[in-house]
Amino acid sequence: MRILRKYTNRRLYDTSKSCYVTLEDVKLLVLSGEAFQVQDSKTGNDLTRNILLQIISEQEAEGHGTLLTNQVLQQLIRFYGDSMQGMMSQYIEQSVGAFLEHQDRIREQMQNMMGVANPLTVMNRLADQNMAMWNMFKPGGRAPEDEAAPESDKPQPQTAGKSDK
Repeated sequence: MRILRKYTNRRLYDTSKSCYVTLEDVKLLVLSGEAFQVQDSKTGNDLTRNILLQIISEQEAEGHGTLLTNQVLQQLIRFYGDSMQGMMSQYIEQSVGAFLEHQDRIREQMQNMMGVANPLTVMNRLADQNMAMWNMFKPGGRAPEDEAAPESDKPQPQTAGKSDK
């Protein structure tokens, strides 16, 4: 596990690489899945959660989309000190875990839904339908269902002046 030390000047020091790191570097550690812990340089206390919360706060402030809306944050604050706090913590952890396990399937379903609701897809479908309708009305045009019928089943045009008597 990588150990990062936080000094009083608020700088983070990576003990494995012997250099200072930024919150962006810590974010990259998270994204790469590397295990790490942030410790206070004087007391050795675990500050990992504080740093992770700080990264989340910066992500939310930078306009990367909000995961934690004001309403969600207010609800979470209400759970602190409540008898359901432990259960809520487990519920959130398990829900995020389940979401991550099914992430590929969820992504695929969202893409399928977006494809159906995609304005370009809808416009292409309408254009195809319109072309089929126009083709029915042009000389020699056929209805889409007529195209699959055998020649003998298709209605034959009558010539002018002849009667069926």
